[in-house]
Amino acid sequence: MVVGSLLLPKFSRPFLAKTKDVGIQLYTVRKEMIEDPVPTLEKLAKIGFKELESARSEKGNYYGLAPKEIRKIAGGLGMKIRSGHIHVDKDWKKSIEEATETGQEFIISAVLPSQGQTIEHYQASADEFNKLGEECKKANLSFGYHNHETEFETVNGQVLYDILLDRCDPSLVKMEMDLGWVVAAGHDPFRYFKNYPGRFPLWHLKDVDVSKKKSVEFGKGKVDIVGLLKQAPKAGLKYFFVEQEDYSVNAFESMEYDFNYLKTHPVS
Repeated sequence: MVVGSLLLPKFSRPFLAKTKDVGIQLYTVRKEMIEDPVPTLEKLAKIGFKELESARSEKGNYYGLAPKEIRKIAGGLGMKIRSGHIHVDKDWKKSIEEATETGQEFIISAVLPSQGQTIEHYQASADEFNKLGEECKKANLSFGYHNHETEFETVNGQVLYDILLDRCDPSLVKMEMDLGWVVAAGHDPFRYFKNYPGRFPLWHLKDVDVSKKKSVEFGKGKVDIVGLLKQAPKAGLKYFFVEQEDYSVNAFESMEYDFNYLKTHPVS
């Protein structure tokens, strides 16, 4: 039994039926995807993952595979590409074209358009994101932003991440919340779901050792994995992707551990 069959009956819309299956951010297996993507995808499918989110690599947005190629491979393994991390750079238009070829729904930036931990910079970034969101909408894609830790710094009494939430048009810019980095920054995802309901259709489901600022297997850190999944409807969750950058042994063993954790800790 996959974890989705345990989770789905507890959720109502907007936690859509499509999210009954567990997703993985392929950055978790970045080394393996670069070296040999097809066997890597086969191993993930064998573990039980059904949803995929890609990440930009030295071999492009899909680890050296053509967009239609990875779509076909994933489909043959019973998986679907739902989202992908890209760079807002000279290849932006190409990234949009490739994303439409994979059949994915979301295209995500994990960096701001430029550097600067100031209120003015975050306001300008939000305005730029709204424009990018318009471009993606025309291509039948949803644009989004993925946080790290620095967005939760406070400047003149304002949390910089909150500036993005307040200034971005919710219909054009979706938020992919990396739960682990929010907690590592000393903030509370539950508060964000309460104050900004429906704004977080994508999550990176990640546990962290706060003292070391490192990701760990589920249940070994400070992130309330099950408690947060209970808040899926309030957050507006559509897809979640397990992500882990550091491992006790290796990426595949960590992914088996995390997947089994979800199976043995059903949401009630």
